Formats: sequence, C-alpha cells, structure tokens
Amino acid sequence: MNERLWDILVDSFPKLLGYGIRVTVPLTILSFALALVISVIVALIQYADIRVLKQICRVYIWVIRGTPLLVQLYLIFYGLPSVGILIEAFPAAVLVFGFNEGAYMAETVRGALESVNVGQLEAGYCVGMSYIQIMWHVVLPQAFRTAFPALSNSLISMLKGTSMAATITVMEMFRQATVINGRVYESLGLYGEVALIYLMFCTILTQVQHWAEKKLASYGGGKA
Repeated sequence: MNERLWDILVDSFPKLLGYGIRVTVPLTILSFALALVISVIVALIQYADIRVLKQICRVYIWVIRGTPLLVQLYLIFYGLPSVGILIEAFPAAVLVFGFNEGAYMAETVRGALESVNVGQLEAGYCVGMSYIQIMWHVVLPQAFRTAFPALSNSLISMLKGTSMAATITVMEMFRQATVINGRVYESLGLYGEVALIYLMFCTILTQVQHWAEKKLASYGGGKA
C-alpha cells in the first residue's frame, strides 16, 4: 500500500465511521422498528383470519415482495413529488425500508404465530382470558422466541441494505465514501474501508443476536 492511499484511508476512516454511527445506524434502527410494528400487525390480522383485512395484507405483501427495493425508493422520493407529495430523503428511506422489510418479516411472524399450539388459546379461554390477553401474554411471547433468529437476520440484512439510501441522496456511510472517492479516486481502498465498517457493525449485531438467543432459550426452558 502506497503512502498516499494509507493517508487517505486514515483520514477517511473516522469520517465514514461517524456517518455510519450518526446516519446508517439510526436509519437501520428506525426502519427496523417500523418494519417490526407493521409485521406484527399484518401477521396478527392474518392469524385472526379477518377476511377483508387479510386480503389487503396479502396484496401488500404481494406488491412489496414482487417489486425491487430500488424502484420503491425511487417511487417514493422521486415519484411522489409529481403529485404534490414531498418527503425528505431520510424519512422517505425509513418509510420504504420499513414497509419493504415489514412484508418479509410479516411472513416470519405469521409462521411463528401458527407454530404455537392451538391448545394455548383454548387454555387461555378456560381461565377467563380475553382474546387480546391471550395473544399478548401467551401467544406472542412464544412466537417471538421462535421468530427471533429470523428477525435478527432481517435486522442485519437491513443494516447492509441501507446503503441503497445513497441513491436518494441520504448522506449515509456509503454515499460519503462516494463523495470522498470523487475527490481522491481511490475506489478500491475507500469502498473496501466501507465494507470493513459494515462488517464491524454486522459482527457486533451477530454477537448480540447469539447472546440474546441464549437468554431466550434459557428463559424458555431450553438449552443455551
């Protein structure tokens, strides 16, 4: 590695890491929180088999899963202004990432709900609990333990996917690397540095996932 490239990487690393912490991580957290809310609501509607609402949910999942994320980003950020709806880049990215991942996570949560023995519902009714109480105190906690690994993987995938927010001018880590590269023309080194930072973030999340899985397994009476 030549001295010029080394100096560029040393100078750019704290800048890229700063954008990662200030923009990429918050974007991931907010988008995942929205996706989790959407997925639980959609899964519960399908689990309860509310006919009209279930069909709406199925259409939502069909459309989101059948269209590219990049196209969805462009439709919201570049397309909506043509009909008078203006959304800033960061909120637009949160909305798109949240609704996109929510469709996939909804299927994960639905499968986890259906894995809970139906006898749990009957037992809850027998002790005088309402449907909402049974879902909140009995079914959802068990379903969450089942779905946790898959949901954690969705979070890690979303963290990496936030790099696509650069296409709608969100100044996150990847876009900042592109801006720096426009001045110094060291694509291999800079994008490799960005990849390293993403790897660092994902490694931390993976370790947290493993720790949480052990805690949940212990709580559920399984082996850690």
